[in-house]
Amino acid sequence: MTDRIRIEGMVFEGTHGVHEHERTQRQPFEVDVELVLDLGPAGTTDDLARTIDYSAVFATCRRVVETTSFRLIEALAQRIADEILATYHPDEVTVRIRKPAVDLGGTFRAVGVEIVRRRGA
Repeated sequence: MTDRIRIEGMVFEGTHGVHEHERTQRQPFEVDVELVLDLGPAGTTDDLARTIDYSAVFATCRRVVETTSFRLIEALAQRIADEILATYHPDEVTVRIRKPAVDLGGTFRAVGVEIVRRRGA
């Protein structure tokens, strides 16, 4: 399957991190998701019910980032992937999380993780 829905560059404020200040002071998190599914039925019927509504996926990502708190962005990515798989049933989901405001004592654009999860795996 090569069909994909991509939502890239979502930015939400959250309290995720190992350090106490990261868990009490909100900071930006950048989120990308990529959903693998057959887009043929939606393409031929022009019917939203035959695909995944990306506004709903956006809302799911926002809710998870803004209302939960994890020590690791790996755990945050896993929760997003789990919720997307359970709610929208794509064949596969890729979740990328970037944390641009973390203090590492030097210059960098962002730290991040990328996970790929499949339905039923």
